[in-house]
Amino acid sequence: MKAIETKLKGCFILEPNVFKDSRGYFFESFNQNKFNALIGQEVNFVQDNESFSSKGVLRGLHFQTGDYAQAKLVRAVKGTVLDVVVDMRKESPTFSKHFSIELSEDNKRQLFVPRGFAHGFIVLSETAIFSYKCDNFYNKPSEKGLRYDDPSLAIDWRLPTKEFIVSEKDLVLPTLSNIEL
Repeated sequence: MKAIETKLKGCFILEPNVFKDSRGYFFESFNQNKFNALIGQEVNFVQDNESFSSKGVLRGLHFQTGDYAQAKLVRAVKGTVLDVVVDMRKESPTFSKHFSIELSEDNKRQLFVPRGFAHGFIVLSETAIFSYKCDNFYNKPSEKGLRYDDPSLAIDWRLPTKEFIVSEKDLVLPTLSNIEL
């Protein structure tokens, strides 16, 4: 597996070694020791989540704060998504900057999202199964989020706005200028 640090410090693209033959393929999607060595820190995942969504479903931008902040390792098991992260670490030189990457069943890439980042994705294929490992348990009172269409972020979600399917919860999230951190 290869790790490539993004323009946002601590956020890594992980590219597995995929072994293909006439039977199909095989790859190691996660190995705790190799993962920690690649990203240069110890992360212990305690919760796995999976979602199924249709084309245009936009989930995010979500994060948890305080003692319940979460780092995540995300990937598309089936289909294709545009995955987006926003650096919410006030002390970071890349605070409020975002990064996006296409994750798919074909490229098998994963994205490591450190604590202190908002995270979201939109489904680009007809359907997608999205998986994420978290290094901390979900805690509703610690959950926060940002509007996906915050003009100060100017995220290109790659689909026309009229195709977006967004939850009521995500439609009322604050913009970066109105969020309390």
